[in-house]
Amino acid sequence: MADPTETPLPTASTPNTPTTLVIDIGGTGLKASVLDRGGAMTTDRVRIPTTYPCSPEKMVAQLEQLVHPLPPFDRVSVGFPGVVRLGVILSAPHFVTVHGPGSPADKKLIAAWDRFDLGAALTRSLGRPVRIINDADLQGLDVVTGTGVEVVITLGTGLGFSVFENDRLGPHLELAQHPFRKGDTYNEHIGDAARKKIGNRRWNKRMRRVIATLDALAFFDHLYIGGGNARHLTTDKLGPKVSVIDPNAGILGGLKLWNTPVR
Repeated sequence: MADPTETPLPTASTPNTPTTLVIDIGGTGLKASVLDRGGAMTTDRVRIPTTYPCSPEKMVAQLEQLVHPLPPFDRVSVGFPGVVRLGVILSAPHFVTVHGPGSPADKKLIAAWDRFDLGAALTRSLGRPVRIINDADLQGLDVVTGTGVEVVITLGTGLGFSVFENDRLGPHLELAQHPFRKGDTYNEHIGDAARKKIGNRRWNKRMRRVIATLDALAFFDHLYIGGGNARHLTTDKLGPKVSVIDPNAGILGGLKLWNTPVR
């Protein structure tokens, strides 16, 4: 891996600095783009598949590969599918598995990811300051209006969850790992593997049950749904308090991360 002290990346020099590289880490794909000062993407989003087994070092190398063709940037925002505190990974449920989500976990990978300082590793690798937050939290930064209690869920490999109150980000909760119904967690009940197994019609029925449960839990004023599987929702049955959000929200929230206190 290149040492950024020897081969520094070019610094953006346009009037719209600082520019922000935003990376959206997912269980099946890694995505990135660069935002200008106003939060608009300066280039099309790039994507590569996530490959397994995925140690922290391999993840950093994959992200280097991902961002290599992108324009210069001054800082980095990262959305990560797990619990993150001050750039340190506390849980990485996808990446501790041997062959990806749904496959057995590996003890060596569990140990490798436990409290791995991904923020520091990417700062060294990319030569720019880095902030990391849970991926659902990052999407929420792009879409919440700042009015009342707003909940964001992401539907992809599993379920992402985030909650805001009057524009303030709440503590991150790993709702995906919580038991939901008949002994299944939310991930097991409505994750991508379940959707493919039972079909979109039954999956949509399950999703309506999940939404009703979340409303009873949080009494949200609005619920936003993002992630790749949001496109499979029957939107006319979701109700007036629910919106499907821009597929690029996981990128677009990266600008606001630099104005948000990071835990």
